[in-house]
Amino acid sequence: MKTRLVRIGNSRGVRLPKTVIAQAGLADEVELDVRDGAVIIASASSARSGWANAARQMRRRDEDRLLDAPLPTHFDEKEWRW
Repeated sequence: MKTRLVRIGNSRGVRLPKTVIAQAGLADEVELDVRDGAVIIASASSARSGWANAARQMRRRDEDRLLDAPLPTHFDEKEWRW
């Protein structure tokens, strides 16, 4: 599909037809990337996308441990009562 760049203030943009947006599954927020002279527009990924699956895999491999030993705090040493 051929289209034109349009002026948007000091920038330029591309109008995407509704059908293209629907086919690509785009929402209000997208990610832009440039690869080999092409502009890639993709759905924005969630900040923590895949974390739950990664945590499950770490648990299966028994790798879900603290990296550093916990350090006692003033509360732990002076105020905590069992």
